[in-house]
Amino acid sequence: MSMGTSDEVVGLAGYGRFGRALGQLLSDAGIPYRAYDPDSDVPPPLRAASMQELARGAAFVVIAVPVPLVRSALETLRPHLLPSQVVFDVGSVKVLPGAAMAAVLGNAIPWCGTHPLFGPVSLALAERPLRVVLCPASEHAAAAVRVRALYERIGCEVIEQTPEGHDRVMAHTHALTFFVAKGMIDAGAGMEVPFAPPSFQAIARAIESVRSDGGHLFAAIARDNPYAADARKELVVALTAIDRALDAEAEWGPGSGSASEEIRADDAQFSIPDLGQRSPELRETRDHIDAVDRGIVNLLAQRAQLQERAARAKAALGAPVRDPIREAKLLGARREWANEMKLDEDGVIDVFRAILTMSRRSQRT
Repeated sequence: MSMGTSDEVVGLAGYGRFGRALGQLLSDAGIPYRAYDPDSDVPPPLRAASMQELARGAAFVVIAVPVPLVRSALETLRPHLLPSQVVFDVGSVKVLPGAAMAAVLGNAIPWCGTHPLFGPVSLALAERPLRVVLCPASEHAAAAVRVRALYERIGCEVIEQTPEGHDRVMAHTHALTFFVAKGMIDAGAGMEVPFAPPSFQAIARAIESVRSDGGHLFAAIARDNPYAADARKELVVALTAIDRALDAEAEWGPGSGSASEEIRADDAQFSIPDLGQRSPELRETRDHIDAVDRGIVNLLAQRAQLQERAARAKAALGAPVRDPIREAKLLGARREWANEMKLDEDGVIDVFRAILTMSRRSQRT
């Protein structure tokens, strides 16, 4: 099959939902790929007949199988791999796949771990940015550089982390989100109600995400992340304590004597603490942001005075309020300034479009 030059081809070991999604990103970026998956319907032009054919001539081999199958896939691939190739996985946990790659590939075949923080649903909704966690292997630094470049070529932002650091964070975020959503699904949390408060909408989206990603992903992040069990137990202990306190509150009722007073003496257990209360650094940073925002408002007031002068000058000339040529030049200059400061150009332009709208409204009045 003609797949482009050998230093371009990516081999996908696994062509499930994520493998297909990754293949589409590669295709959109003009990067040729082929895939092997005996359990999926790989289109003939992309289909490799075996792991041996998949590996032949590929610059990268991507392990895109469920985490429990990573080691067996590596063992099947190992006889067909060369030191010039790079192997990386795309699993939602990193310690277990990293250990498997270290055991099977060792120092002989370059490898690293990755976790794309997006999936088929994210891609279908055109959500951006596409972020990827990269876990380099200390003995294969050059491989991590090559994998980073590949992800950046398909439009991803890359964040480096250790496998252990990644799994600890995912245990308290990804795994707990799925754990809570799965519990709500099993408890029959109402998704078919004709109305729901805004506070439920984010949870509803999490539930739908769990449903769309399927049970295999829940199992992987719940069982294969070595830190997930402790995170679950911490959450269960906290929820149990809150549940018991609420039961006790209901049993005694307000003003029912010393037991009620003892329970109510620590109402903090029923409060939702602001993040700033839990982090002095965050509180200090927010104070600085408030000060900067106050300065921005002061500058807007100064700009408004200049707008009034401009409005009077335009009125004297009989000129219209809106000057499209001037606005286009203004936005172009602001875009250049944003680029110089390494800011999000589109975001800065959105801000100035809003300022121009406010300016026109002020000048008309």
